[in-house]
Amino acid sequence: MSRAPKGGRRRLDASVPPEYDLPTREPRIESARTARFLMGVVFLGWLAGTAGSATSILAVDTPAWIERPSAALLMVVFAIGLTHRGGGHMRLWLPMTAVLGAAAVGLETNVLLAAAAAVTAVLASVWAVLVTRPVATVVGAIREYSLALLVALSGTVGVAAWNAPVNYQRFNLIVLTVSLGLAITLVWNLGAGLHGLGRQNLAILLGVAGLVMLVIAYSSFVRTHGSQSLVQAFTDTVLWTRRTFHGAPRPIEVLIGFPALIVGVSLRSKRREGWWVLVFAVIGTAVLTTSLVSPGAFPKYIALSTLYSGVLGLVVGLVLRRQFMKEPSSRAARAIAPVARVEPPRFAALK
Repeated sequence: MSRAPKGGRRRLDASVPPEYDLPTREPRIESARTARFLMGVVFLGWLAGTAGSATSILAVDTPAWIERPSAALLMVVFAIGLTHRGGGHMRLWLPMTAVLGAAAVGLETNVLLAAAAAVTAVLASVWAVLVTRPVATVVGAIREYSLALLVALSGTVGVAAWNAPVNYQRFNLIVLTVSLGLAITLVWNLGAGLHGLGRQNLAILLGVAGLVMLVIAYSSFVRTHGSQSLVQAFTDTVLWTRRTFHGAPRPIEVLIGFPALIVGVSLRSKRREGWWVLVFAVIGTAVLTTSLVSPGAFPKYIALSTLYSGVLGLVVGLVLRRQFMKEPSSRAARAIAPVARVEPPRFAALK
């Protein structure tokens, strides 16, 4: 007669390797060698598109005609990366993006240029978040944070290279709205829907969403209906910051968008609900990709502002990460052995 183990709590079996918690599609390319070759081609396209687009903001001796074709190439690369990562239909979205890019380069009408710039910003801002990986360490979180900002910055120069005649406020609002909608659509499956959040996490996300809306609404109200003294005080503060530091951090990036990147990639190493935090990271990457859309924007000022926002956002994110990643009580830790969550490789489909 077998005897049951005496005393103690039953622990989860951590010896069994964890599996990805979502079904994924079959590989698009059966040959691993061919897949690696195509991945290298896409990477070279990203490098070429970024370098060519950067000539629109750098004083280099290159012909001006390479700027918009480079932006079109970059937009196609973003479409490939996002469609593949999100498990979408490549035969549908890739031709549509390529046709838009070719038409904008060939016809150069205001509508097509504005549309191409907006699509470039949306694709770059969402792909910058989806290309990240879940990490459990501070060093890993900083690495993923840097990668996301690098991808978003390539989208920034791509948008600048289109040199589209747009209204900045309206363009920024459209890109932000579409990017958030696309991110929510993709994250709905990756994050197990709203029911997978739990009451506490749902309350936190709703609070952050309310804060975002409050910041946007208040800033718009101050600019249009604020008292003269309040508007002048804001203006004087911004001018002082520009004269002193030659740049100014963007609050929505520092307080919401960039910290959400750090917290989201860290939380994903434990729970898939971390994807919902990364929805707010799209706010930061979307604002970043649209920062040079105005032809009157000064690249040096935008670069320094982005640097300040990135550093401050990293600090805020690390502080919040410590709170979100806090280990459970010692009693709960003895009862349940933590198991790290896994996801497909960086350049594989997530679903």
